[in-house]
Amino acid sequence: MQTTSFRRSGSGDDLRRSVRLFRSFLTEQTDPVGFYSLIAEDAVTLISRHTGLDGLRVVDFGGGPGFYSEAFARHGAVSVVVDADRSEITSHRRHPLSVQALAEQSPIADGSMDLVFSSNLLEHVPDLAAVADQMARKVRPGGYVVLSYTAWLGPWGGHETSPWHYLGGHRAARRYERKHGHPPKNRFGESMYAASVAEGMRWARSTPGLELVEARPRYLPPWSRFLLRIPLLRELLSWNLWLVLRRL
Repeated sequence: MQTTSFRRSGSGDDLRRSVRLFRSFLTEQTDPVGFYSLIAEDAVTLISRHTGLDGLRVVDFGGGPGFYSEAFARHGAVSVVVDADRSEITSHRRHPLSVQALAEQSPIADGSMDLVFSSNLLEHVPDLAAVADQMARKVRPGGYVVLSYTAWLGPWGGHETSPWHYLGGHRAARRYERKHGHPPKNRFGESMYAASVAEGMRWARSTPGLELVEARPRYLPPWSRFLLRIPLLRELLSWNLWLVLRRL
């Protein structure tokens, strides 16, 4: 499987994009609509380097309130959200095409979608490769699979318990509960797991019928791809792995 080239923006624009995205993480709690709308539109921009969205059938796994699906719709796609948590689906405003289901047990027919998309779902499942397999089955030949997830050893690997997750996921959760008076939303070993960059790269390179088109740290400039070749650094510095694959 080989990686193909794609259109690049200027290095200055890439750096400004990264700074803007990282700054937005500071507003996730105070302005979730603005934060998720920003990163959803950015995801559409990254995908558009590989395929147009107008008229495409998209399934958004783990899409919750539908910020990504709304961005896809603005660019002409028809998108359905599949999420296991009803409270997530209704937390913003219910996307008109939403299904409550586990990603690996969704009612979406195999080979029926032009684009399979998932953002920050795979760090919340105990078997990353098995769930990725099931999601990828939904895309037709020639269609794209775009998967993105947070690396456990990255600075945001523990989500709201970061950076204390470096001392252990369970310890970080206990510290969070002592400080805030309630347990974290993302509980290590229950709803959040130690997803690695290596695991995602191994799955992307070895899954039959899929061609790896792009792999990069999602929020960093394109030149940061070299990090994915360095075992420890990729886990510590990638933050979030972005994978684009095409069904053969």
